[in-house]
Amino acid sequence: MNSSNPISPKKLVIFASGSGTNAENIIKYFKNSGTAEVVAVLSNNKGAKVLKRAYDLDVKALHFDRDAFYNTQEVHHVLKDMKPDLIILAGFLWLFPENILKSFPNKVINLHPALLPKFGGKGMYGEAVHKAVLEHKEKETGITIHYVNPKYDEGNIIFQDSFEINPEMTHMDIATRIHELEYRHLPVVIENLLNSQV
Repeated sequence: MNSSNPISPKKLVIFASGSGTNAENIIKYFKNSGTAEVVAVLSNNKGAKVLKRAYDLDVKALHFDRDAFYNTQEVHHVLKDMKPDLIILAGFLWLFPENILKSFPNKVINLHPALLPKFGGKGMYGEAVHKAVLEHKEKETGITIHYVNPKYDEGNIIFQDSFEINPEMTHMDIATRIHELEYRHLPVVIENLLNSQV
């Protein structure tokens, strides 16, 4: 790289509702990378552990309520000011508003813990997904990373990876394997998407 013409890192914003292990993994992956940085983590749950994880890693941590997300332009304006190159939903449980999606076309992606189009839709997250996979006696499961559109889990698929389910597996065993795939692949997919942006 030509040191006289440094390229500023791409900006990432993460939305999460819970513990935030994927958010932490992304923050650490890109820290000091020079290619991208997480500029903020936003959560709809003020008690979410993800906010403390972000704060502890010197990343801006913001909480918002339903009104700020759906009924006013508050969250929309915050994002416009940040100018993110990519918005990542990592365990974020609310449907994303159409006005924000229109402002950031093909820049909002979601991580889903199943092989879409199977086991997607409202209420399909976390343990509920893994239990449904077992109940339907699926032979395999995995992760899907996809673009976000106005409907739950229906945007164009970017990446999938899977593993076989053996008969002894519990939903907790599946969760462990899913997390391994998420930690391994999500940062790399983000990096590839950023590299493909003009």
